[in-house]
Amino acid sequence: MGLSRTRNLQVFDTELSADTVEWCPLPQYKHILVCGTYQLQKDGDQNPSRIGRLYLFKFDQQSSLTPLTEIQRIDTPAILDLKWCHTAVSERPLLGMATAGGEIQLHKLLDTQESSCALEWVLSTELGPDRLALSLDWSTRRGESDTRVVSSDSTGALTVLSLGEASLTAISQWKAHDFEAWISAFSYWDTQLVYSGGDDCKLKGWDMRMGPSSPTFISKRHSMGVCSIHSNPHREHIVASGSYDENVLLWDGRNMRQPLSETPVGGGVWRLKWHPVNEYLLLAACMHNDFHILNCQQTLDGNEGPCPILASYILHNSLAYGADWSWLPLSSPPPSPPQTEATPASVTPAEPEGHLRIQYESPTASFDVSLEDDCGHYIPDHASPTGQRTIPASAPSVEDPNSVSCLLATCSFYDHMLHVWRWDWNPDKTETESGSGEAGSASSS
Repeated sequence: MGLSRTRNLQVFDTELSADTVEWCPLPQYKHILVCGTYQLQKDGDQNPSRIGRLYLFKFDQQSSLTPLTEIQRIDTPAILDLKWCHTAVSERPLLGMATAGGEIQLHKLLDTQESSCALEWVLSTELGPDRLALSLDWSTRRGESDTRVVSSDSTGALTVLSLGEASLTAISQWKAHDFEAWISAFSYWDTQLVYSGGDDCKLKGWDMRMGPSSPTFISKRHSMGVCSIHSNPHREHIVASGSYDENVLLWDGRNMRQPLSETPVGGGVWRLKWHPVNEYLLLAACMHNDFHILNCQQTLDGNEGPCPILASYILHNSLAYGADWSWLPLSSPPPSPPQTEATPASVTPAEPEGHLRIQYESPTASFDVSLEDDCGHYIPDHASPTGQRTIPASAPSVEDPNSVSCLLATCSFYDHMLHVWRWDWNPDKTETESGSGEAGSASSS
């Protein structure tokens, strides 16, 4: 499994329930992050309204205390999904947003003074009356020049839209699922192929060249609603799906009768994201069971068995919904921050041996921080001569050519929290080799 470390860098209160986060993939804007929120408001006996807010952030890894800075917030209808177009449109980054008003909205990212940015609304397209837009995906992940969007909605319909110079036009819409169509996704290797998943427990494929009259396959392998689908942008034919049934399935798109692997993750799988560069790392947002990074290499190499979980991020205290990898390359692990009120005096601030679980009843409450290992077990105190509990400062070195260092963002719903964190992993190094001492043994026990 190697040596793996997760480290929280910053926590941000989104005020409304947070459910989607996305890092910008374009080279000049990899430090840009957006977060979308969803809040149901009830006003007496009237119909409830769904409000949202779009946050725009920039990340500065040279700032060790508060690397994440909010630069804009926009009040919107409730947001169900956000996705950046992977290629520039009119030389600008373009953000797609699926809203509870049944719209796909597009916002372009503009440069402003003082090396900052701002989002500006470009256009909106309604999918139809009395529906929520639940997901969207762009066809552009592998540089596709024909820029299209696929969206799914609460009526069970899918809509494919084409982006023109000043329009986003529906070119096809059809009933795909009996209940909510939670997720829609392109095959990035052949963008005439579309995948969808719904609350009817079905995973389906569609070929736009054949028309949407009938699916190319229907899989009932998931036993509950299918919430997440992501085509692997590095390995042709490989597709990941996730469901309320708490399983991540990997598929070969040429044979959808049986999955290549099945991995139980202990929570409904709301979002799946393949790593931007590494073909076998998969990030899963698992609702009631935190966020996990899966190593899918053995499956991609043709071996059987579930995908091992390399790391888990357990700091959120509510539904794990939004999750994304940053495209930003990271430097060496930053120095530990100075001790604050959120750090118990008995803990020497250093690179954590396990996870720091943050427990609170409200976002404004003081943090109660306690140390846990990778399995969620508390690490026992190890008293030093001064009476302090010392935490080894070992971490995977990014100087090692086999090591991986990643920046991630995740958000949780009812506690309306956005977390930015980093993960360092060295597959060739173990706890023993890192010299972690007694606390390292406790972590691996």
